[in-house]
Amino acid sequence: MIGRIRGILAEKQPPEILVDANGVGYEIHMPMTSFYQLPAVGEEVVVYTHFVVREDAQLLFGFADKMERGLFRELIKANGVGPKLGLTILSGMSAGQFLSAVQNADVSALVSLPGIGKKTAERLVVELKDRLAKFGKVQSIAIPPPSGDLLNTNTLVEVNDTREDAQSALVALGYKPAQASKLIDSVYKEGMESESVIREALKAAI
Repeated sequence: MIGRIRGILAEKQPPEILVDANGVGYEIHMPMTSFYQLPAVGEEVVVYTHFVVREDAQLLFGFADKMERGLFRELIKANGVGPKLGLTILSGMSAGQFLSAVQNADVSALVSLPGIGKKTAERLVVELKDRLAKFGKVQSIAIPPPSGDLLNTNTLVEVNDTREDAQSALVALGYKPAQASKLIDSVYKEGMESESVIREALKAAI
């Protein structure tokens, strides 16, 4: 089991990053709530990881802290929830927001996430409410703002590239292309970087 990786952040293209650890490049899938907390490319990063082995792939999922990783591990134990859906859930909500939704049986908040219908949301509440009690009672935790490097005015990014990057990330997280495009249209403002567009689109979806 690969539980933690420390290295240099070589690339970040939401929702994936590449970490160079002693010459080995690790491709890691991250929920956007953790992605927003990353340092600039070229800086050192510590990522808590969960290793998934499938017949057709070996995948690493990364998180900013142990709490979010622990929540992801409980999520993928739930009936009908695989790693991809777990990533989607923790991209649309912070760990604290998800815990609050489950503890308060807030089905409507869960249904707002792609891939989560009413029956799935109700099942998640039933299956996870007791299991997540170990995390304690929480208040919704605000998603931190993007790090300063995302707003670097020395880097000019074409509007089309920004929108395409944001749409690709949302589609990878389970949104349909038309739905992703509509969310981006509702939040995009001139000069926004792709990570900021994704962050605002996910907030608008809830």
